[in-house]
Amino acid sequence: MSRKTGRNGRRIGALLVVAGAVAAGIILAVQRNETATPPPTVVADRGEVTRVVATTGTVEPAATLGLAFGVNGTVASVSVRPGNRVTKGQALAALDGTGAADDVTDAEAALSEAQSRLSEARTVSVSTTASATACARPKAAAAGPCATRGYPDTGGDPVLTAEQQVYQAAHRVEEAEEAFKGTTLKAPIAGTVLAVEGSVGDHAQRGSTFVSLADTYAMRVRAAFPEADATALETGQSATITPAGSDGTYAGEVVQVDPVGTRDGTLVRYGVLLSVAHPPSDLLVGQSAQVEVRTGQVDSALRVPSTAVHDVSGDSGTVLVRSGGQSVARTVTLGLQGDEYTEITGGLAEGDQVVRFR
Repeated sequence: MSRKTGRNGRRIGALLVVAGAVAAGIILAVQRNETATPPPTVVADRGEVTRVVATTGTVEPAATLGLAFGVNGTVASVSVRPGNRVTKGQALAALDGTGAADDVTDAEAALSEAQSRLSEARTVSVSTTASATACARPKAAAAGPCATRGYPDTGGDPVLTAEQQVYQAAHRVEEAEEAFKGTTLKAPIAGTVLAVEGSVGDHAQRGSTFVSLADTYAMRVRAAFPEADATALETGQSATITPAGSDGTYAGEVVQVDPVGTRDGTLVRYGVLLSVAHPPSDLLVGQSAQVEVRTGQVDSALRVPSTAVHDVSGDSGTVLVRSGGQSVARTVTLGLQGDEYTEITGGLAEGDQVVRFR
C-alpha cells in the first residue's frame, strides 16, 4: 500500500469518528432538552373536523341575454348604457314606431270592415232562411211562384266567406300589434346592462343583438380544480367565496362539476360552477374570487391537530402520547383528515395529551 493511500484511509477514519461523536452529542442534547423543556402538547378533544379544497375563480352572471328589436328600423331613443342596473319590464331602447303604429290603425280598420260584412251576411242568411221556410208550407191556393230574397247562388256560403275574412283581418291586426311591440326593447329580467350595440339614428336590424343584459341578481363563480382535489367535489357541497379586493365572504354551493377535465401543462383540471347566495350589488362580472369548498365534515369527532399526526398511511398514523414525563409513540386509526384537525377513530381517548410537532 502506498503512503498516499494510507494517509487517505487515516483521514476517512478520523472523519467517521468525528461524525459519530457529533451524532451522539445531538442525541444526548435532544434527550436533555426534552428533560429540561417538555415538548409542546395538545389535548385530544371533541369538535368539528372539516376538509377544504381551494382555488381561484371568475365571477360571471347566471345568465346573459342578447336582446334584439322585433322589426327593422331607425333607433329613436336609447335609455340605458353599460353598467346600468334595470328592472324587469323597463324600456331600454326604441325605434321610430310611426310606420308600425299606422299599420296597426289600418289593420284595425280592415278588421272593423270585415266584421260589418259578416254581420250583414248573417242578417241576409236569416232572412233567406225565413222566406224559404214560408214557401215550404202548403197553401190552399198559390197566386204565383214563391220568390226569396238574398245572395244569388254562386256555389259558396256568404257567411262562411265573411267569417274567413274576419279571421284573416284579425290575424293581420295581431301581426301589426306584434310589429309595433317589437319597436320597443324591454328588459325581460332584472339585471345589469353589459353592452349597447348602437345609438340614436342608427339602423337596427331585426334579430341582431342591440343590448346585452346579464342576470347579476343571480351571480355564480366558475373555477377549475386540479384532479387531486376534484375527486372529492360533488354538487350540493357548501363553499365560501371571497371576491378580490373585498373583506367580505359569501356563501356558495357547488352546482356543477365537469365530467371531463382539461390539461393545463402537466396538470389536469376540472371545471366547477358555484352559485353565490345573495351576491352584493358591487360584485363585478369578470372579477376574480377565492373559492373554498368544504368537501368533508364530521361533527363532535375525537380530534387532534393535524400537525400532531405523522407517518400517515391510509387510515393509520402515529402520535406521540405524553405520559409520565415521557413521549410514547402510539399507532392510531384515522377518520377524516382535515386541514387543521384530524379525526381519531381508534387508539386514543379524549383528554390524552399528544405532542404537537409544528
